[in-house]
Formats: sequence, structure tokens, C-alpha cells
Amino acid sequence: MKAPEPTQRILDNLTTAVMLFDAALTLTAINPAGEMLLEVSAKRILGQRVNDLLVSGEQLLQALQEALATRHSITARGVVVDLPGQRTLTLDCAITPLVDGHAEPSALLVEMNQVDRLLRLAREENLLDQQSANRVVMRGLAHEIKNPLGGLRGAAQLLERELTDKGLKEYTRIIIHEADRLRNLVDRMMGPHQLPQKNLINMHAILEHVRLLIRVEVPELTIVRDYDPSLPDVIADREQLIQAVLNIVRNSVQALDGQGTVILRTRIERGFTLGPRRHRLVLRADIEDDGPGIPPELLEYIFYPMVTGRAGGTGLGLSIAQDIITKHGGLIQCQTRPGRTAFTVYLPLENDNG
Repeated sequence: MKAPEPTQRILDNLTTAVMLFDAALTLTAINPAGEMLLEVSAKRILGQRVNDLLVSGEQLLQALQEALATRHSITARGVVVDLPGQRTLTLDCAITPLVDGHAEPSALLVEMNQVDRLLRLAREENLLDQQSANRVVMRGLAHEIKNPLGGLRGAAQLLERELTDKGLKEYTRIIIHEADRLRNLVDRMMGPHQLPQKNLINMHAILEHVRLLIRVEVPELTIVRDYDPSLPDVIADREQLIQAVLNIVRNSVQALDGQGTVILRTRIERGFTLGPRRHRLVLRADIEDDGPGIPPELLEYIFYPMVTGRAGGTGLGLSIAQDIITKHGGLIQCQTRPGRTAFTVYLPLENDNG
């Protein structure tokens, strides 16, 4: 049974995601905001019962049954909904029984609010603040470290000229070499010095370039491509974007120890907020692996320089990648659990003029 025409018109014009169920808990209507939220078309799901509609809908089903039985409005908080591509949503669902007089409820109105989006925005804002503070600290450290390093190197060079003993000159060469190594390390911590030289580029070309590099380095690794063919070009610096993606993919390869699967996936997000700005279209690129996952105690700090869970690692790859993507107006996020770690790169698809 479909919703009456006037009811459907009202639902279609709401910006809140709404579903309408009949007394048998069969979906009779969903508005465009609901279709966008659940990433599914109304034609595909109308007429389905709630337990068929949502793979993980037990919590919502219980709340609907309770609302029918008590005839009172109920709010089901933290409802987890599985979406295609192994994505999940966390929703707060307000359920209102539609009662005519003293009769039993004839329908249930479900308003869905995505709470994980609010949490994501808060995390993004915090991450961007951390990145900004991190750059300020790193610039200060670079200045304080490189100045005495320059003095040490110069003094070692002058001393080397005065020494006649070749054995003693070997020590001055070590000083010069180590001073150069520390200076290069500081430069790497700072990331690319030049501003991005942006042009229209194809993200799939970037991913394919990185894929071929990794295939040469680790031929036994399985790399799966899941590209959206309708993806438009993005305005970015090609070389810097290659560096950012390569750093992320290499991080996954190192976590897999050369054995496993990496998935490269692209999609388009609509009406997506990055930092303080809401974008009409955003490119989403996922780099996913089936490795052991990132330890919980490291997850909050993985984009900080010198933070690594790998023996011998510098902890600079993800920090540099985040810095590059941030300079492009985007952001990198990470979701992890044992058997699945996904780094997601978000880049705005419109320029400053829209």
C-alpha cells in the first residue's frame, strides 16, 4: 500500500529523512532525503518489511513494535544501518504512531537523523585544528633544529680543512653526514615546501600510477580496483596527489607485510561538509586493506609525525599525506578493525568559484 498523494507530497518536500510504515511494518513511503541517506531508490525498497529492508534492523524493528503496542512516540538512539560498500550509518530514529481517534495505529512515521555525521564533523574540525597546530609547531622546531645544525656542519667543515690526520677527518665527515641526515629528516617532516600547482586531473590516473608502482615493488600483493566511471576530474597538484596516495598505499602494504589485498575505490559524495564549508560534490577515494588493523591506542595519533606502530618506521608518510590533502581543501579519515582498515581521502570537486 502506497502513501496517499498529499502525504507523499509533504514527505517529498521535507529535508529530514523520513520513512512511513503501515501496521504490518511494511514500508509504504520514503522521501528523497531518506533515499539519499540510505543510498537506495524508493522503487527498490517500497513494499518491503523492516527486517528485509535493513540488514541490521533488529533495534529499529523492536522500537517499531513497541510504538505500535504502546501507541506512544519512541526514539531509538544509535541505530546502526549497513550500507553498500561496507559502510555503516548511526541514526537516531524518532517513531510516531499515526492514530485516528481510539483506533489502533494505522501507520508509523520514522524520522531519521544521522548522528555519526555530527560526530564526523566534530572529528574533522578537531583534526583540522590539530593539523594547523602541528604545522605551527613543526615550523618552530624546524627553525630551532636547522639553525644549530648549520653551525655544527660549518664548524665540522672548517675543522676538516685544518686536520692532516685522515683518521680524524673521518670523524668530521660523520658529523657532516649526520647533520645533513637530520636536516633532510626535518624537511621531510615539514612535507612539500611549494604550494600545490593545481590543474584538472583524473583521480583514476593517479590511482593507476600508484597501483603500477606498488605492483613493481610487491608483485605478490593483490590489488582490487572498484572505480566509479562517472567520476569527474579534480583540481589538484598531480605530483603531490601521487605522493599522498602512494604514502597511504605503502602504509597498507607495510601493514600486510606484502601478503593480502588492497582495494582502491572511488565514489562521489553529494552535499558533503569538509571543515567549515559544505560542498555540492566531493570525491571520495578509499584505500582499504585486509590487514590486522591499527591498534586503538595509535589511531588518534596516526597523522602525527614520528608516530608509527612499525619497527624501523619514521611515522612521516601519513602525516605528509594529510598535509598535502589539507592543502587541497580536503581531508583523510581512517576506520579500522581487525581484518579491515580503510583510509578515505575526501577532495572537493568544485573550484573556489563553484
